[in-house]
Amino acid sequence: MAAMRQAQELHRRKSRVLKEVFGFEAFRPGQEAVVDALLESRSILAVMPTGSGKSLCFQIPALVLGGLTVVVSPLLALMQDQISALRLAGVKAETINSSRDRAANVATWRRVAGGEVNLLYLSPERLMTARMLEALGRLPVTMIVVDEAHCISQWGPSFRPDYGALARLRDLFPRVPLAAFTATADEITRKDILDKLFAGTAEAFFHGFDRPNIRLAVALKRDWKRQLLSFVADHAGESGIVYCLSRKKTEATAELLVRNGVTALPYHAGMDQADRDANQDIFMTRDGVVMVATIAFGMGIDKPDVRYVLHTDLPGNLEAYYQELGRAGRDGLPAQALMLYGLDDIRMRRLFIEQSDAEDARKRRDHKRLDALIAYCEAPECRRLALLSYFGEHIDRCGNCDVCLEPIDVSDGTEEGRKALSAVQRTGQRFGAAHTVDVLRGADTEKIRKFKHDRLPTFGVGADLRKEEWHSILRQLVAGGFLRLDVQGYGGLSITGKGHGLLKGEESFRYRKDTIRRTGRKTRKQEPAAPAAALSDSDAALLEGLKDLRLSIARDRGVPAYVVFHDRTLQDMVRRRPKSLDAFAEVHGVGAAKLQKFAAPFVDLISGHPD
Repeated sequence: MAAMRQAQELHRRKSRVLKEVFGFEAFRPGQEAVVDALLESRSILAVMPTGSGKSLCFQIPALVLGGLTVVVSPLLALMQDQISALRLAGVKAETINSSRDRAANVATWRRVAGGEVNLLYLSPERLMTARMLEALGRLPVTMIVVDEAHCISQWGPSFRPDYGALARLRDLFPRVPLAAFTATADEITRKDILDKLFAGTAEAFFHGFDRPNIRLAVALKRDWKRQLLSFVADHAGESGIVYCLSRKKTEATAELLVRNGVTALPYHAGMDQADRDANQDIFMTRDGVVMVATIAFGMGIDKPDVRYVLHTDLPGNLEAYYQELGRAGRDGLPAQALMLYGLDDIRMRRLFIEQSDAEDARKRRDHKRLDALIAYCEAPECRRLALLSYFGEHIDRCGNCDVCLEPIDVSDGTEEGRKALSAVQRTGQRFGAAHTVDVLRGADTEKIRKFKHDRLPTFGVGADLRKEEWHSILRQLVAGGFLRLDVQGYGGLSITGKGHGLLKGEESFRYRKDTIRRTGRKTRKQEPAAPAAALSDSDAALLEGLKDLRLSIARDRGVPAYVVFHDRTLQDMVRRRPKSLDAFAEVHGVGAAKLQKFAAPFVDLISGHPD
């Protein structure tokens, strides 16, 4: 009975915090189960798609439970934006980091030690110092949160060694629950996080990866500058991100867009920090700005109205691509992701892997991850199906990718698919694509002779196709869910349930022929995403006025505009037109603190606007 009463009280308190602090009536899908687990002091790994409200999942338990929650975050800019948003919501959040002078850090620590702080944001390097760990050990730490937890797996010991050192936290704070959050983790990365951070003992929450509002498209490079300008012209006046592989190309691409009348800014790690910060501030606070960037830009960027992400070059792998395209459409409205790729991209990515300082095992995994990305590019049916199946999620055709909307020319490859699957099966489902192709084409290699694979019935049955064609077929069998690729090991191929269906005649396989080539049909023009519901002239004018007011307040406070109010909150103001404080309190995203700080100017603006 006591346990039931306690559970009911926690439920009341979490609902009260959700409404009074953050201004939300209900949790989004997937949030409440994670919140409840943390309220029960269980250690968890939560994998949730970008824009699903991961931060709220640990911020609410932190406020309900009291004490001190320590949040480990990889980037100062990411910490600062979250802290700014929390403070405006009336939450006592702080950070101690190297960008602040010693006196400011000391003053902050005094507030932490005095019990005046709810959430303390630290980099892994700051947290894992002996002095900080000892000091935190004397405080009532309620929870430790690792944000962007995929960094534990993806950032090796030579880059951010303290990410690996976070594994010590479970021994240093044995009674404190650990929570890890990420939007980007394939099966191997999830297992890596569970093993390294939790020794395999955490409860895992997997809310899926699908972002159905983002239209996915891939195009072979023909004339990338012309393709870029055409795509951006289709999105005139909208905010977007253009990713480039090199710093030099980033600068040149921004200049190209500016020469063609687009408000575009560069962002890369070689720029002066002040210039990077200034460009990011402009992008975050103004409409219609295009950021041209390397991968140095993006982690934690929470600009809700990014309408498109365009890659002028092939990303490193599907995890990186998913993370980068996920910066589009965080407001839930239609957005687009276009990737351009070609032969030189693949060659360069292979070269990067081989020239890295990684161990051979890591290089093998990176090559196989690149294979999976190429398979996505060559997907013969649904692009989203190929993307999500890599992360272990399965859907039917999405109806919102280039392949679904403009079906490509595909051929019946059922016979070729069965030959390939038979070769995989007869060789023991443990060899990679290169050996499988050699078996199919009847090659005379040392490995084939060693394993006596020249005696198999499938030896040489595919001699009529070129090696490149068989590699493309195998990648498309992976993309279509007929074959599974062992990314962690040596790239071995194994047959899925769907693949066994193909062998039994219960499934068919269609594929696109010779997709990687230097010449071919012209890339079809990308159609712009469907617009949001049209506003009346009066509503559009009011929304514009609300955005101007929000931007003015944000600049006065030195924070991004979305930290004051998200676009969805402004849209709800337009819909409700609140003309009193009580009515304003009912607007989506308006908590008690923001009601007190910001209601008056917004109510005045709305009251003075003609209905």
